[in-house]
Amino acid sequence: MSDFLRSAVDKALQSENGHLDLFLRFLLGLSLESNQTLLRGLMLQTGNSCDSKQEIVKYIKEKIRENPSPEKSINLFHCLNELNDHSLVQEVQTYLNRGGYSCLSETSLSPAQWSALVFVLLNSEQELEEFNLSKYDPSEECLLRLVPVVKASRKAVLCGCKLTEESCRVLSSVLSSNSSSLRELDLSNNKLQDSGVKLLSAGLENPHCALEKLRMWHCSITDEGCAALASALRSNSSSHLRELNLNGNNPGESGEKLLSDLLKDPHCKLETLHIEYDKLTRTGV
Repeated sequence: MSDFLRSAVDKALQSENGHLDLFLRFLLGLSLESNQTLLRGLMLQTGNSCDSKQEIVKYIKEKIRENPSPEKSINLFHCLNELNDHSLVQEVQTYLNRGGYSCLSETSLSPAQWSALVFVLLNSEQELEEFNLSKYDPSEECLLRLVPVVKASRKAVLCGCKLTEESCRVLSSVLSSNSSSLRELDLSNNKLQDSGVKLLSAGLENPHCALEKLRMWHCSITDEGCAALASALRSNSSSHLRELNLNGNNPGESGEKLLSDLLKDPHCKLETLHIEYDKLTRTGV
């Protein structure tokens, strides 16, 4: 039985689109002692079901510690739930109960514990309405660990967190995902520079991007970055972006014109533009 269940875990992890994830949870639920009668109808089995459960729990935890993709880790935590094992989640809850989320900046969590934290946050409706990175650890490392939470949140506030191009690359992937719930993104007071904005623009021009509001105050953006933003919004006819705030940057005359022209473009849905502390709106809006 243990070999069979380990094989099922491996098969699910190998799946690129996660089509075996729910089946794996179902199968592990059947393996519990209370459901052994049902499972025997699927395969003849002998041995101690309690031992099988402990072995498969240990195996799943090993897979989590190997740090697969965040999505795979989340499914493995659901699998542990099916087996009534909550030990890793309880470890993280102990940290949080001791010092709140702010203690994360002082605590070195293991990869498995970071995955457990993601699982906890994804099951918190309050966090998914608005995710604010400064409540945890305002750093790029923390953001990269919690990307699945950003993806599942309606609003993400990532102000003043010392984000770099790498963050923009990852956020671009989030914006490009057709399963992303993100509608508002605040990246203010990070030195993203034009190089970071160009990476982010790749996500904005993706047809799956559903972002409605983007705020980038004081992000060291010049006319080059503005040109990338304008090009992305003009090329994406299905863009949902309605509001763009670039106050405190240095767009220059050319950058200002490229962006303000979007408000006159009938094919672009941008309605409000904040640039150099001026608020420009589409005529009639």
